[in-house]
Amino acid sequence: MTDIPVSIMIPARYQSSRFPGKPLAMLCGKPMIQHVYEKAAASCADEVIVATDDARIFDAVTAFGGKAVMTRADHPSGTDRIREAAASSKAEIFINVQGDEPLIPTEVIDELIAKMKNDPSIGMATVAVPASREELANPNKVKVVFGADGKALYFSRALIPFLRAGGEDPGVFLHWGIYAYRRKVLDRFVALPQGRLEQCEKLEQLRALENGISIAVIVSNLESVGVDTPEDLVRAEAKLLKQQTTHR
Repeated sequence: MTDIPVSIMIPARYQSSRFPGKPLAMLCGKPMIQHVYEKAAASCADEVIVATDDARIFDAVTAFGGKAVMTRADHPSGTDRIREAAASSKAEIFINVQGDEPLIPTEVIDELIAKMKNDPSIGMATVAVPASREELANPNKVKVVFGADGKALYFSRALIPFLRAGGEDPGVFLHWGIYAYRRKVLDRFVALPQGRLEQCEKLEQLRALENGISIAVIVSNLESVGVDTPEDLVRAEAKLLKQQTTHR
């Protein structure tokens, strides 16, 4: 594997319309951001940094021994926040791990890093997992469709692809909020204006697709629990407690 420096950036903001203060919500005795940080720190990345616009999150991260940087509060997306934090890093590959994925498997992070290191033609990559149509009816769960070459065709809050009566179901895939970028692609991404599709669906990855930046998709069969609401936090805690019991 090519020796290219890799930085994991965890964008974390305090304000959230569905769950204010989400990164500091307690999960099995620790703030959620600490669970995400520890998963990232167990990977093969060279560094892990929380990029935040809130002193409460910054203080919580440094209190448990993590590294955090303060960023502007007016970034339109997590990727834009990461780009500001990346200015102080020497890494060439950046992994964006969302601060609301406390159960994301470290193996998935390592697989994404390996994909970027082993294939220099890939400028941006992400992860998807197979799921049921019933499970993905929720617009808070982002769906992705990709081509035979493994490149994303579209991301949506709608249930895609639509299954017409008599049609053959190719399966549906849940998109995980984890991305990998090469520095030059990250620089190009944030220099682009928000696109029509991004503004419509409120999905930053559509900015890349609208502007010809391809996104490679790794399909994983591992599980995680993204936390968008307080109800999701309850589910995540139950899952985490089950994992802790299993590994004793």
